Amino acid sequence: MKGKEYIAKFLKAIEVDNVFLVQGGACSFMVDAIAKENINYTCFQHEQGAAMAADAVWRTTNRKKIGATFCTSGPGASNLVTGIACGYFDSIPSFHICGQVNGKEVGQYNGAKVRQAGFQQMDIVSMVKPITNYAVAVTNGEELRQELKTCYEKAFEGRGGPVLIDIPMDVQTDEMENSELLLPEVKMIVSSSIKIEEIRNNISEFFKDSERPLVVYGAGVELSGVSEQLNEWLIDNCVPFVSSWSALNSFEHSLPNYYGHFGVYGNRGANYIIQNASNILVLGSRLDNRQRSGNPKLFAPQSKVMVIDIDGEELVKYDSEWKREILDLVHLPKVLENYKLPEYSSEWVSYLKEMKEKYYNVDISTEPKKYKSLNPYEVVQKMNEIIDDDAMLFADAGANHVWVYQMFNRRKNQLLTTSSGHYAMGYSLPASIGAKLNNPDRQVISFNGDGGIQMNIQELQTMLEYDLGITVVVFNNHGLGMIRQFQNTYMGGRHHATGNGQGPGRPNLSGIATAYSMDYLRVTSIDQVNENMFKRENKRLLIEFVIDERVLIEPKLEGGRPINDQFPYITNKEYVENNKFVDFARG
Repeated sequence: MKGKEYIAKFLKAIEVDNVFLVQGGACSFMVDAIAKENINYTCFQHEQGAAMAADAVWRTTNRKKIGATFCTSGPGASNLVTGIACGYFDSIPSFHICGQVNGKEVGQYNGAKVRQAGFQQMDIVSMVKPITNYAVAVTNGEELRQELKTCYEKAFEGRGGPVLIDIPMDVQTDEMENSELLLPEVKMIVSSSIKIEEIRNNISEFFKDSERPLVVYGAGVELSGVSEQLNEWLIDNCVPFVSSWSALNSFEHSLPNYYGHFGVYGNRGANYIIQNASNILVLGSRLDNRQRSGNPKLFAPQSKVMVIDIDGEELVKYDSEWKREILDLVHLPKVLENYKLPEYSSEWVSYLKEMKEKYYNVDISTEPKKYKSLNPYEVVQKMNEIIDDDAMLFADAGANHVWVYQMFNRRKNQLLTTSSGHYAMGYSLPASIGAKLNNPDRQVISFNGDGGIQMNIQELQTMLEYDLGITVVVFNNHGLGMIRQFQNTYMGGRHHATGNGQGPGRPNLSGIATAYSMDYLRVTSIDQVNENMFKRENKRLLIEFVIDERVLIEPKLEGGRPINDQFPYITNKEYVENNKFVDFARG
């Protein structure tokens, strides 16, 4: 058996049924081999798109399938990097297999440290090691057997993440001395019953006599596969909770004890709640500066905080007064088993209700009315009502993402996701393609800005080639609206390189739709948003929502302030009333 054939049989054994790729010389033997093994492949227009689509496979198959890519050497491999980073920072497993120039060619240089050893040769392994769970180059058939197995295992180890293996063409084409299939074993981190009992006791002690308890729901819960169990515990015990934006796909947003997502772009009420809580239990969230603000000392300064996370390095950064526990959250149901939160104060119950009624799912924006513009928050609310109960929604980086996440109410079987950590413009479109390929019967919607849509616009051709009925939504605010708002705050409104004729954005979306054989709708009034928009028998559809460029993200935290003091600024009286339990001076 040759190396290329072994690769194909290994992929079939781990149930990879579709490899995302751009064909090239150094990977063509592997592509030929998987075709003979009856493994499907999907041709993307750019390797970045293939990597982002592979990232979406794990997200959209209920953690059952890993996405895989093939690429050629040199630029083919380096083009994967942004897509790999998306998966690494969100702890999403994916498998990347790169072709490389013949090892014999590299060996001709007698140990000299030349810049490049052969045509399109590049050390991709060193480039991606910081953003993968594991990356390795192989030099012979036995290494190939061992390292394919190790790669797959490492993709699921700890926090999970992408892996990459670099395979020279001669290793692909040489006969293997031992071709017996070496299958991987995915091992769960085992926490002793003593450790579980210890953490349960620590939580019990932490919430003892707590008058204003709160749980922060982080993405680590869903990544560990225990969302349903945590949701049941939260509901059964009426535990109040808020979420990070990476966790918004983990539960129904209509739950009565859910109070919104918090942070820089968080719900105003959720931010007040987290700042006024007496005891905060954080489950699987790294609490980065988009959640705590650029000045973490202003985050819950008078609260007791306990953080449980799989990654000990994430815990080191916190204030020494915070309680910290290392735990793979797969064991969280055991920790919480038979634990009931003590009864908390009626004042806290009333306050939670008040904050939710005032701010949750309430459009507080002022700019659309001021400029007689289509209101993106209204658009999201209206779409929320008419899309399928099991629709899959992908948001891109920028204002489009914030508008969706601030206003969308996820129903139980819907998917709502984005590239949260790396936050890459151009992620939504190829990710939606990965989702549709694995979920052909579900409605898939890709949200974009007019800047971000052009980062991977070539993948509209992939949609066309494979006849994928995806709805591509573009909020066209004529440039990079999120950055323009940043420039308003910190640069006196000088909009250099953000859509003033010298920056991205302002594409002719009607012409683009025609070029890629898509149906096209241009929406300027909320009355145009109705259920008929999506009754197109799985057609490719591009919807342009025309937004005045002066329409802002509201609310949004500005520099130096605590998260409970967002723009647009409320009166001092309302600010004091909302901080009912803690005295916060305004910046």
